Amino acid sequence: MTGTVTVPGSPNRRVRPEERRAWAALVATARRTVADGLVVGTSGNVSVRVGDTVLVTPSGVPYDRLTPQDVTGVAPDGRQVLGTLVPTSELPLHLAVYRNTGAGAVVHTHAVHATAASTLVDELPPVHYMTAALGGPVRVAPYATYGTDALAVHMLGALDGRSGCLLRNHGTLTYGDSLDQAYDRTAQLEWMCRLWLTASAVPGRTPSLLTPAQLAEVEDRLRGYGQRG
Repeated sequence: MTGTVTVPGSPNRRVRPEERRAWAALVATARRTVADGLVVGTSGNVSVRVGDTVLVTPSGVPYDRLTPQDVTGVAPDGRQVLGTLVPTSELPLHLAVYRNTGAGAVVHTHAVHATAASTLVDELPPVHYMTAALGGPVRVAPYATYGTDALAVHMLGALDGRSGCLLRNHGTLTYGDSLDQAYDRTAQLEWMCRLWLTASAVPGRTPSLLTPAQLAEVEDRLRGYGQRG
């Protein structure tokens, strides 16, 4: 299909082709968080930036019920510009990331191991070198009620110099250049939390941790990781 399409009841304007494609990718990513056990029901949320518009999962709608006509989008100031479904209650988190970073996508989950770890420490101990892929040891943002500006402020502090953080008694938030990168960082963070909890549960033993120098070396190597061009 070419040209633009109109979302029934859209508050302001028509949906552009690139937004339709991004919406399909966003819904697929949201469904993946459920399939991979990172969220239960309608918990968690996903967003992606397309130009000056942020497409975001709607509040309280199971991801398997979302259709191409359910595009939900907001302007950077939070004003809804696409769709009729109410955006996620965690919209302040997503918009705070976009306003303060160059993020292209954000993934927020209630992953079990990460949420458990958030209740135990102020910073996830660096038990694996992939800690460097998130910018360093992952911090835990102090607790605040979900959907509030206070939570967004705490999150930004925990994200400083990082691409992911834990939210106390709540879950995870990661961002990336793309939906794939943001999702991969979420999955990696949950895996590291599970690793730390597993190692910490061995009676009489304490997990060995990586030093700042060791993490810095890994971070340098990661810059050249993967395929070229």
